[in-house]
Amino acid sequence: MTHPIPNVLTIAGSDSGGGAGIQADLKAFSALGAYGLSVITALTAQNTRGVTAIHTPDASFVTAQLDAVFDDIRIDAVKIGMLANADVVRAVAAALSRYRPLHVVLDTVMISKSNHALLAPDAVAALRDELLPLATLITPNLPEAAALLNVAAAEDEDAMVRQGEALRALGARAVLMKGGHLSSADSPDWLIKDSGALRLGGPRVPLKNTHGTGCTLSSSIAALLPQRDSLATATADAKLYLTGAIEQSTRLEVGHGVGPVHHFFRWW
Repeated sequence: MTHPIPNVLTIAGSDSGGGAGIQADLKAFSALGAYGLSVITALTAQNTRGVTAIHTPDASFVTAQLDAVFDDIRIDAVKIGMLANADVVRAVAAALSRYRPLHVVLDTVMISKSNHALLAPDAVAALRDELLPLATLITPNLPEAAALLNVAAAEDEDAMVRQGEALRALGARAVLMKGGHLSSADSPDWLIKDSGALRLGGPRVPLKNTHGTGCTLSSSIAALLPQRDSLATATADAKLYLTGAIEQSTRLEVGHGVGPVHHFFRWW
């Protein structure tokens, strides 16, 4: 039996520089064999050197986009990125509660690589209390996990696992604790599920072109979940894809700051 090409929806902000957000998600979906759809939650004026302005549409328009997509199109997985404020968080949570997509990957985006706030402080509680329990998987980096739990950021892998378990206790079915902020030679992630904790090792690629890595990893997992037999396999394959995209990023010449990864390194 031939399986249909999965339809994967990204709910996130737009990056005018093309390296992160909606643009990175759609590239990753396409690279990994999925048809991408989008609901735009914010517009950013952004390049490889940073974010200079953010415009957030009214939450009712976010709802209108969500209803338009779900009313017509079979959605096999959802990736959620930048949500900007509490009203948008609640609009997305309400839509997911209505439509109940099978797979929801929540990337808890709070701060850009250039240290620009991408989520209002009062929205953190809404994200934790209303959206996190609807997620198949959340993918926080260490500062984001600490902010959600109101604790200090983990500094070793034991603390990563403990914090991942604490986040899972808040309602997410699984948590991928990303270890990129550790000072270790490699870049380990920990996948925390009901069956236990799984270490997913990976090399730390010593290149500066890492703009959009978090967006790309979460969207890659969302694209692969309908195509793989388990969350662990989808996550491991997404990590391999991201490592290759970082390693081949020097083939691109985009901007003068932190450049993007090469989403189409397998084809170009």
